[in-house]
Amino acid sequence: MEVVNMSKEEKRGVHMIHADGKLGEVQIADEVVAIIAGLAAMEVEGVSSMAGNITSELIGRLGMKNLSKGVKVLVTDRTVDVDLALNIDYGYSIMKVSEKVQDKVKSAIENMTGLEVAMVNIRIASVNMEKAK
Repeated sequence: MEVVNMSKEEKRGVHMIHADGKLGEVQIADEVVAIIAGLAAMEVEGVSSMAGNITSELIGRLGMKNLSKGVKVLVTDRTVDVDLALNIDYGYSIMKVSEKVQDKVKSAIENMTGLEVAMVNIRIASVNMEKAK
């Protein structure tokens, strides 16, 4: 049996979700949880795009894709807290869209990872006026 020591950098943001003495273990990175949350949020009608900070906006313009843009996750033990920054399309109810996003994100993370989602916080960063008539 080979023992591999991970550096602190490699361990940061990686969480054990399954350990089986026979077959091994399954670990999941925070970035993966954030990607799941972002993709689930984008599936909700009325969500125009994810809102990011200035750094992620510049990275996006340079052609590098950041699938977790506008998403912050905090994984502790087996629970997840999610913060999402969204741009919403004009004409949609912010409350209804936000509730749908919260439900979709919670369901997606729990079904795909087995982690429990404690909260999904939504911040509406802007309203997309392109579809306004």
